[in-house]
Amino acid sequence: MPYSAASNRYESVSIARSGRSGLQLPRISLGLWNNFGDDRPLETQRAILLRAFDLGVFHFDLANNYGPPAGSAESNFGRIVHEDLRPYRDEIVISTKAGYDMWPGPYGEWGSRKTMRASLDQSLKRLQLDYVDVYYSHRPDPNTPIEETMAALASAVHQGKALYVGISNYYTVAETEAAVMALKAEGVPLSIHQPRYNLFDRDIETGLLAALEDLGVGIIAFSPLAQGLLTDRYLQGIPTGSRAAKGRWVTESDITESYLKRARALKEIATSRNQSLAQLAISWVLRHDAVTSALVGASSVHQLEDTLRALDAPPLSPADLEVIEAQMTADPE
Repeated sequence: MPYSAASNRYESVSIARSGRSGLQLPRISLGLWNNFGDDRPLETQRAILLRAFDLGVFHFDLANNYGPPAGSAESNFGRIVHEDLRPYRDEIVISTKAGYDMWPGPYGEWGSRKTMRASLDQSLKRLQLDYVDVYYSHRPDPNTPIEETMAALASAVHQGKALYVGISNYYTVAETEAAVMALKAEGVPLSIHQPRYNLFDRDIETGLLAALEDLGVGIIAFSPLAQGLLTDRYLQGIPTGSRAAKGRWVTESDITESYLKRARALKEIATSRNQSLAQLAISWVLRHDAVTSALVGASSVHQLEDTLRALDAPPLSPADLEVIEAQMTADPE
């Protein structure tokens, strides 16, 4: 039967504005970095995506190289949009990125004007779309002037192929300010920044977070669960088939006694709040007003639903934050 979205999908969803832009996102967005390539059944992907939309998740984040193989996440998502979600296109925020290795030769990666333009055209074809809502530079290019990369993003807006532009993995304040100024010269604001941010990786707190708040640029945090380290998954060992077992993004060497001590302490805090460790980790990322959305993955409908329950908990109190901070700064030995 044709898909019909839940009529109550916006009744309990929490939405935030990205900086000072008109871009609004759900507090939890769904990323297709993993689990949406050709190594996963399309029907499993469809079930996750449609359930997410029914639950008020209307932002789906991709990149040209997501898979495996590279490009397959966009192709699979495009097929599901075409077959199921096309009637709701005006409700949905779809983002993609360019910058990592995609095809042979010097223009298959990084941030030249040629690369950024060709990649977006390829992405739109795979996605079966006329435009994306957000187009990102996936990483800074040390050999291309930032003005050229940002001009390519602005050109996508001027051509109607993107509505907003963003940057990801730009971790210095200087790079970010340069991107803002270069885009301003093109008449296009920087609407969103996508950095890695979680309890175990807090580098953006050393200056970038405050700078983005001052610049009026929203933040969507990727890896809020630290590739599964901020979940219950590894507290009793390394499950077969897990990322650590496969050595993908996380390895067995990451599951140290220091890590386990810290993760178990956080688990106790989560339990006291009737949350899972993952839900606590998301509540912590979203505690800061500058963070528009937390970008999560999902390998099943159950995992998606469990993650979204993070929004049901009350905000972290100053006392909660003090306890969490004490655990994170204590000597784990």
